[in-house]
Amino acid sequence: MRVHFDEQADAVYVRLDDSRIVESKEVQPGVILDLDSSQQVVGVEILGVKKRISLADLKEVRVQIA
Repeated sequence: MRVHFDEQADAVYVRLDDSRIVESKEVQPGVILDLDSSQQVVGVEILGVKKRISLADLKEVRVQIA
């Protein structure tokens, strides 16, 4: 899994695996899912991130495994 924050675009992209993206769907305003040929989510893009989360939280990404 890779996480990329583009401060200029105000967007975060989370790539879950390296599968080929065949379709993208905006599921909510500013939330786009990238899908593979099996319709499985392989990436998530979130636009307008600074309105949703503090910049300090973006600089340190924590992953909690349940």
